[in-house]
Amino acid sequence: MPIAVEPPPASCGIKGICPRCGARTLYDGLLAFAPRCTACGLDFSGFNVGDGPAAFLTTIIGTLVCIGAIALALTVNPPLWVHALLWVPIATVATIGSLRVTKGWLLALEYRNAAREGRIAGNEP
Repeated sequence: MPIAVEPPPASCGIKGICPRCGARTLYDGLLAFAPRCTACGLDFSGFNVGDGPAAFLTTIIGTLVCIGAIALALTVNPPLWVHALLWVPIATVATIGSLRVTKGWLLALEYRNAAREGRIAGNEP
């Protein structure tokens, strides 16, 4: 029987696959993790990616949207409503789309590095 190779963390985020077996069972909705992998039984509820991905993505995408809005205003100078119609949907779709990938990637990194909440190095049971 061949030894199963764990998928790389980036693939877990992009494809929504389990970091242990590679089955497409990581998500139970748009952004919600499934409680566990139905293929291998890995418990996803033990991982906590927190708000880190949302904070980083909001900052990064917000910066890119601001740069785009300023560049558009300086070159074309459209009315304010054009900015609202253009940049609000772009920022929303970019944040939600990349949040799914980033959350999956972080969960896979937690699994790969055996990171768990509330542990202090050298003081493990």
